[in-house]
Amino acid sequence: MQNIVVTGKSGAGKQPRIDVLVSEFGLSQLSTGNIFRHYLGVFKSLGHERSPESYWDAAADGFVPDAAIRAALEPACAAKGIPVDDAVLGLKAARFVDAGLFVPDSITNALFEGAFQKHGGRGLILDGYPRTADQARFLLDAVSRAGTRLDAVLIVDNEDELIVGRTIGRRICPKCQKVFHLEFKPPKDGRLCTACDAEVIHRSDDTEEKIRTRLAEFQKKTLPAIGVLTGEGIPQVRVPGNLPVFTDEIVRASVMEALAPVLK
Repeated sequence: MQNIVVTGKSGAGKQPRIDVLVSEFGLSQLSTGNIFRHYLGVFKSLGHERSPESYWDAAADGFVPDAAIRAALEPACAAKGIPVDDAVLGLKAARFVDAGLFVPDSITNALFEGAFQKHGGRGLILDGYPRTADQARFLLDAVSRAGTRLDAVLIVDNEDELIVGRTIGRRICPKCQKVFHLEFKPPKDGRLCTACDAEVIHRSDDTEEKIRTRLAEFQKKTLPAIGVLTGEGIPQVRVPGNLPVFTDEIVRASVMEALAPVLK
């Protein structure tokens, strides 16, 4: 198993299935959210006095040339031992994230490829990427350039109303990212991570309004992305996100059963 895409509606229950793949195949999780946080953190750590917006050329509807951005960031990057190209990507992402805007595919793809290449393009569970058809096409090119492959697209199925109920009760450990649910997988004493004892949090985007927006985005953008991958012959397998009895072993069995035809 070289690389596998895990996708599904937001809140469908992807993380427990990803945990199975990590355990069974020794793969590493590469999450789009973590990638963004890394590059944003790189840029923020510079303490750069100019805002990302100041590097936006409104007349050209794009950023000023990369050479100009590099020149502005280079002194601080050199002082802190930070790769300047990473800082440039972080600045570009920050311009959209800080304004609450959708990050264009071109920037998301660049952020993804930087992280993908650092891992040698193999041994990865791709979580949260691709989310659009353009990203899927970019992924196929990136895998080809790396000389590796995508072994499967694993889709976690779940119904919208179950997802809404599940996500509202979701809690995340801010330290180790372990996922809990107040009813189905409660944290210790109702508030502490069972792995590291940090106090779990309720993410600000886990509200019903935002969940339903993400569900609509899945239908509009992510389903076409899945279609691009399967159209190129990447095997597609489905696992149920809602199980009558939820235990680690039952989750593992459902994932391995779904993957059996691919493993053969």
